[in-house]
Amino acid sequence: MDLSHLPALEPDPQAHEPRRLRGLIAKGSITGTSRGLALGYLQCNLAMVPQSHAGDFLEYCKRNARACPVLEVTAPGHTEPRRLAPGADLRTDCARYALWRDGHRLPDCHDITEHWRADLVSFLIGSGITFDEAFEQAGIGTGQHRWVIRSQLPTVAVGPFQGPLIVTMRWLTPAQAELASQISARFVHNHGAPLHMGDPGAIGADLAHPLFGGPVPEKPKELVEVFWACGVTPQAAAESAHLPLFIAHAPAHSFITDVRAASLMTP
Repeated sequence: MDLSHLPALEPDPQAHEPRRLRGLIAKGSITGTSRGLALGYLQCNLAMVPQSHAGDFLEYCKRNARACPVLEVTAPGHTEPRRLAPGADLRTDCARYALWRDGHRLPDCHDITEHWRADLVSFLIGSGITFDEAFEQAGIGTGQHRWVIRSQLPTVAVGPFQGPLIVTMRWLTPAQAELASQISARFVHNHGAPLHMGDPGAIGADLAHPLFGGPVPEKPKELVEVFWACGVTPQAAAESAHLPLFIAHAPAHSFITDVRAASLMTP
């Protein structure tokens, strides 16, 4: 597979907090969302596919790079993300995993060691959680008014991979929305700027059935809907492909890397 598009990244040798948190996650001491953890470090969405489908999956990600910005791809059967978090184990270091067999969703789990196969290729994909620290520093709260939503915007199909764009919706004031757009635009490897603001109907956002974040209440009039492409998108594509096995992070339970978020920001 051609991986020449991957950006140059270096793990932080002083990344003690990400390593500590991954250790707690692996022990089962942390099982909740990765939001708010290791602020200032890159977080990644995770997708694991059989080697026989890895080439098509990588091409799908390339053609839908706004939602699926690939930052590392492991060799088949390798569980260590040597580029982003040397020493970590992708089978245990996400707090919650989602699994599919032949397109059918299985119960989520906190450790996928028993499901591991020697032909699995792991993809680490940039996550919007990465720019939470920059938002917080700018006075944009990240702890509420946030959902993962299915839209009706199509993605570019490759082989068996196809499906709708999944989006992250946040409610912000108009001033916050403008500032958030400027900040996130600098994180081109973590979905970049919003793809839509305002009327959810314009992108067919299914607010009645959010994938994560709980029920969507009535929006306060002073806030505006802001939508970013979301790294859950490849999960929808893999589900439609009916792979014999597909493993991913559960929404909002991203993999914490040793790479500083600021190293991915454009000027």
